[in-house]
Amino acid sequence: MSDKQRLDTTRLQKIAQAYWESAALMAAVELEIFTAIAHGHDTIPTVAKAIGITERNAERILTVLAAMTLLSREGERFTNAPDVQRFLVKDGERYAGPWILFTKPRWTAFGELSDRLRRKEENKLGAYVDFSVDDARRYHAATYSIGMGAARLFSRSVDLTGRKKLLDLGGGSGAYSIVATKTYPGLKAIVLDLPPVTVVADEYISANGAADRVSTLPGDFTSTEFPGGVDVVVMASNLPQYEPDLIRLVVKKAFAALEPGGEMHLIGETLHDDRRGPLSAALWGLNEAVQGSTGLAHTEAEVKGYLQGAGFADVTVHPFVPGVLSRVTGRKPS
Repeated sequence: MSDKQRLDTTRLQKIAQAYWESAALMAAVELEIFTAIAHGHDTIPTVAKAIGITERNAERILTVLAAMTLLSREGERFTNAPDVQRFLVKDGERYAGPWILFTKPRWTAFGELSDRLRRKEENKLGAYVDFSVDDARRYHAATYSIGMGAARLFSRSVDLTGRKKLLDLGGGSGAYSIVATKTYPGLKAIVLDLPPVTVVADEYISANGAADRVSTLPGDFTSTEFPGGVDVVVMASNLPQYEPDLIRLVVKKAFAALEPGGEMHLIGETLHDDRRGPLSAALWGLNEAVQGSTGLAHTEAEVKGYLQGAGFADVTVHPFVPGVLSRVTGRKPS
């Protein structure tokens, strides 16, 4: 075998140590390193002083962050990469630090992945079976900013002019409903989610001045009866949490609740039809083994099939966040 053909372990080592990079990013967010740099503390000594660590440790973490291209380095000075500057400076308008830290509570559980994959007991809601109001507050403190970004993208991508009532399944903080009803005057929305979540959703709805147009319905969308008179149904970012039979059930319930001519938008982490990626969707499916649910990753073709099987027409797949989320939409025939 020639040198060009000789295999080594470099790729495997990089994957095995990838959690070191995750830890460095999360530590940088927790220590507010990017915020310090944005405020002019852009050398090793000034970062160390600003965030309260030794200069030796500041050198260690800044060197790694630069190697990860999260920082740029010119001589002794550091600057934030453009995406870091926009999303990881704490007093920035689009700060997403809580989202970066969202999966950190699962760190230990993922370290036990082999044991969890051997586990036979599962349930449809996984870790959400015992979800409390405090759990919901922590969850949505992390997801709200990124959810509002997705909600704005949805309302730019989909024309809801003339629609009257939106049913937001598993709507969490109510972000999609808050933005959609603000964007399209005359549209009302109902957020259907677990009872502890709707308590928190009401807080976000009130904080956004949307209580006159967005209401909540406590329940489990796999079993709670859907309200009538709905002409738009949205189900966003909870697709891998459920097994195919439950998605089919929910989509059929949505079809029944919709007025003729109404539309459904299922937004989720979907695999390509050959099931070879993208990695993000595959990992969210694997996450359900850690959570103890029956959920898994679905392909775009499978999701199309769920809508078509329920009776939806004109079922199409639209890229939503490329490599992360797809939007699958269908129309109830008139």
